[in-house]
Amino acid sequence: MKEALVAFVALEHLAFLVLEMFLWDKPLGLRVFGHSREDARKSAVLAMNQGLYNGFLAAGLIWTLASGNEGDARFFLICIVVAGAFGSWSTKKASLFLVQGLPALIALAL
Repeated sequence: MKEALVAFVALEHLAFLVLEMFLWDKPLGLRVFGHSREDARKSAVLAMNQGLYNGFLAAGLIWTLASGNEGDARFFLICIVVAGAFGSWSTKKASLFLVQGLPALIALAL
């Protein structure tokens, strides 16, 4: 069960990578993130950087699943919980934590 949840969190972050790096200014990205095409154009480089970091988090979790190292998994899950909490606080959107931080927090609890 725990491995399945860690895999889910990794897949979530791969999806964030795709959304932020490749779909940010496309109809799906505009709808998911609720911004205008103009705002997306202005922030595209920042979104690509953010997406890359999400990819690194996913890669770290995939690595830990392959190696079976629970200590490393805890590290990456803690990073995701902190990122989700900060993102939720800084954007004033509780849904950000629910989507990003809560699954990682549940995986940590298991």
